[in-house]
Amino acid sequence: MADISLAQPTAQNPSFFAKLDWSKLATHAVLLLLVIVWTLPTAGLLVSSIRDKDQLTVSGWWSALTTTERTGGGRTAAADAQTFVDGQWVIQGNLFSEDEQGRTISRFGLTNKSFDETPAGASVTPKAGGDLTVFANGDYRWTSETEFDFSRGQRVLYVAEIPPRFTLENYSEVLTSEGIDRSFINSFTVTIPATIIPILIAAFAAYALAWMQFPGRGYLVAIVVGLLVVPLQMSLIPILQLYNGVAPLFGVEAKSYLGIWLAHTGFGLPLAIYLLRNYMASLPKEIMESARMDGASHFKIFTTMVLPLSFPALASFAIFQFLWVWNDLLVATVFLGAGDNELVLTGRLRELIGSRGDNWEILTSGAFISIIVPLIVFFSLQRYFVRGLLAGSVKGG
Repeated sequence: MADISLAQPTAQNPSFFAKLDWSKLATHAVLLLLVIVWTLPTAGLLVSSIRDKDQLTVSGWWSALTTTERTGGGRTAAADAQTFVDGQWVIQGNLFSEDEQGRTISRFGLTNKSFDETPAGASVTPKAGGDLTVFANGDYRWTSETEFDFSRGQRVLYVAEIPPRFTLENYSEVLTSEGIDRSFINSFTVTIPATIIPILIAAFAAYALAWMQFPGRGYLVAIVVGLLVVPLQMSLIPILQLYNGVAPLFGVEAKSYLGIWLAHTGFGLPLAIYLLRNYMASLPKEIMESARMDGASHFKIFTTMVLPLSFPALASFAIFQFLWVWNDLLVATVFLGAGDNELVLTGRLRELIGSRGDNWEILTSGAFISIIVPLIVFFSLQRYFVRGLLAGSVKGG
């Protein structure tokens, strides 16, 4: 008989649960939960944007694959549409409009109190007499032994089951709305320079603060860190007043792309300098010292060595800045204006909210269109994102 003591947990043979690293499992579980929490709203937005607008108004996106119920009503044809068939007078037709085809009637009635009392396929007796039968596909047949005599058809209320339906009509309506193409171009015109300019300036400043010795360097680093906590809303109006006072001296219009580029550059520089400076300060000193011994200048070291090695940090800040500028509405409205030719994409979507607030299915597709470009940018640079972000959080030398 086999020695069963070998299968029992011992100090030399721990159990399966004892081998598990519970701290790692807890970390992975928290990360998975965070991913789900952040992904669900985006998934819900996408599903809502391709759902039929009638279904979207009566049920949530999580029920997109289930059949939904909705009350409705139609009216039969008038007496002048009757025909005489097999010894009785008949009025027949379909209660559904062209847009409602595909629905299935489960219950119906003739009054508000009895609209769901009669199952489809059964008959009721209207005040005008005869037997009215309503079928599941919306067809009705009204028969009578005597000739009908009324000028207006009978109103029929029903409960209809709507099968899941997905469509791109919402996207088509948003993309063909007036001014949306111009707003896309405006957003790119604002975002691309407002991302590149602060990166260029911050890269030079970060290298100087990390590797060049000069009086007051520590105070400059402290000022940069202090500027990180200054709210944009607090500094927006003073900067706007300063810009409006200086711009005319150089022949620049107050409401122009240059103004919004400078504004976004100013608001983005503290984070960019802080992130890049910490990353560059963590680079090996031996590389810099050997380059100086070979006679390389600071500019040569910066362009040939530091910049290529700092690409993860540059990509991390590029993601932050691009997302911030692309989704911005406040700065764009203040420095660029709200005219039809100046509106960025977020401003155009705001106009859709004002003009079509009751058709909010358009807003779901519009919102998803607005995040497509940031998603492309993020997934293109995401492999550098974590490395650059973590490196930027390490205290530099």
